[in-house]
Amino acid sequence: MAQGTMSAHGGEEKADATTGRLIALAIGSVGVVYGDIGTSPLYAFKEAVKAATERGAGGSATILGILSLMFWTLMLIVSLKYVLILLRADNKGEGGTFALMSLGLMASPKSSGVLIVLGILGASFFYGDAIITPAISVLSAMEGLKLISLRFDPYIMPFTVAIIIGLFAMQARGTAAVARYFGPIV
Repeated sequence: MAQGTMSAHGGEEKADATTGRLIALAIGSVGVVYGDIGTSPLYAFKEAVKAATERGAGGSATILGILSLMFWTLMLIVSLKYVLILLRADNKGEGGTFALMSLGLMASPKSSGVLIVLGILGASFFYGDAIITPAISVLSAMEGLKLISLRFDPYIMPFTVAIIIGLFAMQARGTAAVARYFGPIV
């Protein structure tokens, strides 16, 4: 009887450990996905407020309008583009630009030249975005230090470079390392 009890408790501990890993994985992946989707609005918000203020449309109503526009745009992009379209378009469980290109080639082999060019362009846009997004996101976040005090201005670029180097150094160990630290924050 005691052995059966130990076995049952061992199974519960194993289930608890699996559940804990699953929750950590979910938080990490949500952090990575929404961190990527949500970083561009940091820069876009600042620029939109700046443009509105220069045109004499400043104030809390303008800020709320910009926030509302950004919120609903993100919700529509995530809901429609990702959830309803891209998550359903997979090639044997694989996704991404080349998987979509492969699906297109299977559906319309006569358009192979056009689809290959579109696949290469899509991959180019992906790599360009992967290079520029971290730099813009970190730089725009660091520029927020100027709102606290203009004394931070000479340190913004060195801090930005240090953070970017740290992020890419950490990412060399894999996305899981980045997700472990930044997933819960995002």
